[in-house]
Amino acid sequence: MTHPRHTRLVESLPATVPFIGPEEQERERGAAFTARLGANENLFGPSAHAIRAMREAVGEVWMYADATSHDLRCALARLTGCEARNIVVGEGIDGLLGNLIRLLVAPGDAVVTSDGAYPTVNYHVAGFGGALHKVPYKDDHEDLDALIERAGQVGAKLIYLANPDNPMGTWLRGARIAQALDHLPGGCLLCLDEAYFEFAPCEALAPVAPDDPRMIRMRTFSKAYGMAGARIGYALGAAPLIASFNRIRNHFGVNRIAQAGALAALQDSAWLDETRAKVARARREITLIARENGLAALPSAANFVAVDCGSDGAFARRVLNGLVARGVFVRMPFVAPQDRCIRISCGRERDLAVLAEALPGALADARR
Repeated sequence: MTHPRHTRLVESLPATVPFIGPEEQERERGAAFTARLGANENLFGPSAHAIRAMREAVGEVWMYADATSHDLRCALARLTGCEARNIVVGEGIDGLLGNLIRLLVAPGDAVVTSDGAYPTVNYHVAGFGGALHKVPYKDDHEDLDALIERAGQVGAKLIYLANPDNPMGTWLRGARIAQALDHLPGGCLLCLDEAYFEFAPCEALAPVAPDDPRMIRMRTFSKAYGMAGARIGYALGAAPLIASFNRIRNHFGVNRIAQAGALAALQDSAWLDETRAKVARARREITLIARENGLAALPSAANFVAVDCGSDGAFARRVLNGLVARGVFVRMPFVAPQDRCIRISCGRERDLAVLAEALPGALADARR
């Protein structure tokens, strides 16, 4: 009898995904969530211009998309002050990370990340047989000095750093990141995940030229632009590295509808400003809800807030389960001591009203 013959690497991997989605949790619990505050989606939605552009593009969906995303790359080049040759568009940061790791990481090659940072990086490194090395957070921030030191110790090809950070929402000064590039080991690339940079203060933006070969930046339309379901993002980097993506990327992976929506979203700066203001108000409201319940919220530069439940990971998980039982979808960091927190996405007034009503009962249950 014939059967598929998986590679030894694939045979060694678990059949899993980095996150259990809210839809899967709803199926398991047999009910929909009343407030969806766990995936760091932009609950305020995309620009009306983006929605209109995507609707119009539906009529052209019989055609393949522009494999080079030319118009979008040119618009992004104007926005970022670089050239189109410094930009590659992909299926969100997740897709771009997978391609980057495929480009750089052969079986056994070292990659350095923070213990408890964005787990999709770990997923891709494992999928290509890389050797993952982790360093702990320092005061709820990613420890850039420790990341670079570990990279030197293991001969890493790649360091992953998110700024602002997910899952904690904390951030490092961009000037510090720029200075740290001078200490990178030879042949090591810093992957800077800037998924939340639109919500961060200006000081968080690293003043590094796009053509600097030591760093690649990754950004997305999933967060500030409210297009998580469209799966579209982009990377900024030195032209030779960006060109190398064409060796392995899925050239038609970004569909016409997503490209049209992203291009229209870039042209609606007023909507982006309004979204930033709504997120800032929601961060303040989450902080207030936490305080009213005797909890502390960590200062956040993202579209979510990490709330310290005041005990350990087991207690925080009981709080999370209590919220889920009350129809509130939230998540929490995976690794101690950050797992003492629950992570709450910024939402609309009605979403946060549900959270405010549910949290006291969830805490009471957790303390029993």
